[in-house]
Amino acid sequence: MTERPPQRIPNRQLAALIAEAGFSNAGLARRVDQLGLEHGLDLRYDKTSVTRWLRGQQPRGTTPALIAEVFTRRLGWRLSAQDLGLDACAPVYAGLEFAATPEEAVDIASGLWRKDSGSHAELRKIAFTPAGLVVPSRDWLIGRADERVGRGEVPVPGGLIPTQGRPSVAPSVPPSVPRQRQIDRGPGQRVTGGDIAALRSVGELFRTLDDAYGGGHARQALVRYLEHEAEPMLRGTYGEATGRRLFAAAADLTRLAGWTSYDIAAHGLAQRYFVQALRLAQAAGDRAYGSYVLVTMSRQAVYLGHGREAVQLARVAQQGVGTGAPPVVQALLHAVEARGHGVLGEVRACTASLVRAERALEAARPGDDVPHWARFFDEAQLADEFAHSYRDLQQYRAAAQYAERSLQLRGPAFARSRLFCRVVLATARLGLGELEQACALGAEAAQQSMEMRSVRALEYVRDFERRLEPYRDVAAVRGYRDRVAAMG
Repeated sequence: MTERPPQRIPNRQLAALIAEAGFSNAGLARRVDQLGLEHGLDLRYDKTSVTRWLRGQQPRGTTPALIAEVFTRRLGWRLSAQDLGLDACAPVYAGLEFAATPEEAVDIASGLWRKDSGSHAELRKIAFTPAGLVVPSRDWLIGRADERVGRGEVPVPGGLIPTQGRPSVAPSVPPSVPRQRQIDRGPGQRVTGGDIAALRSVGELFRTLDDAYGGGHARQALVRYLEHEAEPMLRGTYGEATGRRLFAAAADLTRLAGWTSYDIAAHGLAQRYFVQALRLAQAAGDRAYGSYVLVTMSRQAVYLGHGREAVQLARVAQQGVGTGAPPVVQALLHAVEARGHGVLGEVRACTASLVRAERALEAARPGDDVPHWARFFDEAQLADEFAHSYRDLQQYRAAAQYAERSLQLRGPAFARSRLFCRVVLATARLGLGELEQACALGAEAAQQSMEMRSVRALEYVRDFERRLEPYRDVAAVRGYRDRVAAMG
């Protein structure tokens, strides 16, 4: 007698969510395929595949996580594979989740730190997805500060009891996290004020290296520091006040890890670091720093040409921080919105945002309580934002004026920013027909880019060289190419 295969149970959870989302079977399959392509997967599902899932067949590999992400984007709240009646699997988008609890946020962030050990070429294969910006920024905007972040022993009548922060329900943990690390929730080292001061000092050190030499110079050392020093602290013992400060320091270092990843063109990895920095900032109860993380995400979107998303992120940051932020912070938020409008070619909106940024900075006073992360935003930086925006709007005379002003005001410690501004000035001179000046400035920037570990610096120079192409037979341009070739 032949044994009959087990009877599959129809997936009523998936059917109900398909109806709620308004998908057809073919429409769901198409969206799963599209999301798979974002992650380098050629899946080729069709309406028949979805029919099989509805009949109870379990999709393989990473597909359950992809299906859950499709519904998350459509419905606007986080759904897991289990919510859809599917078997759980490791999400290929690990790191884009906005964690439900501080403990889960630590799991996700530490998973990223441990996985970040490949070559730059490998890291650049992690996909950046503009759609992945929507849910985290929305969750941050509407979210509330976590009620409790402390871990360890707290006094109660009759003695001491261990506490481990708010309970986490089935946290989504990246696949590289060893099982032992996932279940080891007991109190560890006691975190002190000195520990947090050390985290802050390390952040300043790596920030200085990044500004001067590029993100590729010490990026791996920063990531390893997060893995071996910051993670044990986050899993250690601390009270509420210390915990908030600890999460704030961890958010700052994680954002910096994202920033250095962005600078080496590992854009998908950088995006994930930024999302986790945003969630850690929420655990810290630091709304203003969360807005700064969104500003950073907006800058990346500008660089990648996603102007609409850049504007939206800047506006979410403005809405989230409100009007009570220091004038310098307000200026920063408006300037970054202007950059998004500039990419889109929206002249009036860009100009209006620049004017708001200028007025806000003029309102700043020496005694203002400015967060440490916003102190870089001064007249030199504002002039740089004007120069970039006017370059994107092809208003080259104004771009040149502001770029020259920024270079006059900006100190040598910000070598990469000065390089970017010099290329903007070269581009503006080219747009004004001043080829000799443009090529001289471009050659200086090319020389500096070779002394840095910054893909962005190289890309700025390459963009300038692409703009030179229509003039390739002019003597000044031939001389530029000869100079650059001799540098190699």
